[in-house]
Amino acid sequence: MPLALQDAAYREAVVDLLGAIAYGELSAFERLVEDGKLAPSLEDKVEIAAMAAAEFGKVAGIHARISELGTDPFVAMAPFREAIDRFHAHTAPSDWYEGLIKAYVGDGLADDFYREIAAYLDATTRDLVVSSLEDSGHAAFVVDRVRTAIAADPRLGGRLALWGRRLMGEALTQAQRVAAERDALSALLAGGVDRPGLDLAAIGRMFARLTERHAERMAELGLAH
Repeated sequence: MPLALQDAAYREAVVDLLGAIAYGELSAFERLVEDGKLAPSLEDKVEIAAMAAAEFGKVAGIHARISELGTDPFVAMAPFREAIDRFHAHTAPSDWYEGLIKAYVGDGLADDFYREIAAYLDATTRDLVVSSLEDSGHAAFVVDRVRTAIAADPRLGGRLALWGRRLMGEALTQAQRVAAERDALSALLAGGVDRPGLDLAAIGRMFARLTERHAERMAELGLAH
């Protein structure tokens, strides 16, 4: 076992992080299934179903790692249910296009955040987290649908740009709340024996990178941030 994992506090932090990611993937699956009902065509419905299946397919590997670390995966996910469900309740899309933006921008932001934190994990867990966050090849579908819709109705762009900003604000609020409530996650970012940590300046740079990547995604969609 790596030295870091012999540290009970570190192991608890890793389980916390994996529990958050696993519940995030599960809720993304549920949301995409729900969004599929808004799909304007059969092709769109199938594409959204494939995106949902990809999200659900990531859960088993994370659950297996949590079990390896000696914790019940469902116990690990439970503390994050309220915060993640609250985020989805506050950002329920009102139409097909808002759902697409949320799938692309909202999930992308969460993935970026977990990818940043993964840099501070032991190699085995880091590789698992990074591989679970890889794009399943569906981004091009979302970009194409949104850009085509905006070209047909430019007014849609303004509304979706505001929606993207709202998603960013809600996601950061929930992330900060979870980090504040979970001592183990805060300790993970602080570092420890054989692990680097994040000081306040580094945390500031991390959030700047998250904001930058969000702006890049909005630009790819043809939306001014």
